[in-house]
Amino acid sequence: MNRKELRVGFAFCGSFCTMSKALDALEQTAARFGPVTPIVSETVASTDTRFGAAHDFMREMERICGRRVIDTVAGAEPIGPKGLLDVLVICPCTGNTLAKLAHGVTDTSVTMAAKAHLRNGRPLVIAVSTNDGLGASAPNLGTLLGRKNVYFVPFGQDDCAGKPASLVADFSQAPDTVEAALRGEQLQPLLLG
Repeated sequence: MNRKELRVGFAFCGSFCTMSKALDALEQTAARFGPVTPIVSETVASTDTRFGAAHDFMREMERICGRRVIDTVAGAEPIGPKGLLDVLVICPCTGNTLAKLAHGVTDTSVTMAAKAHLRNGRPLVIAVSTNDGLGASAPNLGTLLGRKNVYFVPFGQDDCAGKPASLVADFSQAPDTVEAALRGEQLQPLLLG
């Protein structure tokens, strides 16, 4: 399959402090693979924070992707039955979403998109961003590391002195992780030093 023919979904969860880096990763992904379908959790769609207004984030996603953002469970559900995506990226993926994915909870637009997409046996790429990745979220991370068709953007501790349990992916490696996932491979090294 030609890279420019790929149907890529790119989903955002509420790790608001990493949103600008996630937008950069979206732009890099769209530049490499062509049009991308943007998906946001209901929290991202409705929450203004000190890092920016929800409306502004969504408009920027639509500008980059050239299409409307999917922001509801009902909007995400057809992804599976209609086979709309070849690969789905969740960037950033919070500890909350990691837990839901690990335990089969489908109550947000992003978790519905992931469930619907995975039913087709296609790759899901996760770019983790959570303050408790080496704490309460560690079991969920471990579960997903062993799950078929789930791949991770390489990640590491972002502040081992100030936040020793915190993990964040190197979002700039999202496009390379997509390429590897489409070959059925985990991009290496997975753990960043």
